[in-house]
Amino acid sequence: MHKAELRHLIRQRKQAFSRQQLEEWSLDIIARLKQEPHFQQAQTVLLYYALPDEVDTHDLLTALNDKTVLLPRVIDDENMEIRYYQGAEDLRAGAFGIMEPCGQQFTDYQQIDVAVIPGIAFDRQGNRLGRGRGYYDRFLSRVPNIYKIGLCFPFQLTDEVPAEDNDIRMDVVIS
Repeated sequence: MHKAELRHLIRQRKQAFSRQQLEEWSLDIIARLKQEPHFQQAQTVLLYYALPDEVDTHDLLTALNDKTVLLPRVIDDENMEIRYYQGAEDLRAGAFGIMEPCGQQFTDYQQIDVAVIPGIAFDRQGNRLGRGRGYYDRFLSRVPNIYKIGLCFPFQLTDEVPAEDNDIRMDVVIS
């Protein structure tokens, strides 16, 4: 199956579930993320501010008082930068309607212990299908030692995600 076909299939699957079901799954997935050893031990974590169709990270962002929390910010058609998350009041709608931080830029990428990454689909080998722009793949290729955790709903976990040489695999996927 081609990437475009898989994106279409997952969007169709998602329509079968209510917002309430996605919220319940999100709570369970986030609870398992909190138990993941690398995540527990991490001092600096790159997260994402969830879109309505992604595993919800909003409550998690405010609950991580003991960690440095970072969020991505899209800066052009090919790149994103990383900024400190300092609270919901620091967020503004950015590219693609995603809430992004406005605060101080974070540039010491080697200090990021764990990156929690959303996706359209994942497989059990850690392959990830994103939205098609390649932002995370380009960023993660510059920091190969970050432990990468993919988050998805159960119906987003597939037998195989088509992968190319520039696609970055997750170390673990939690669904």
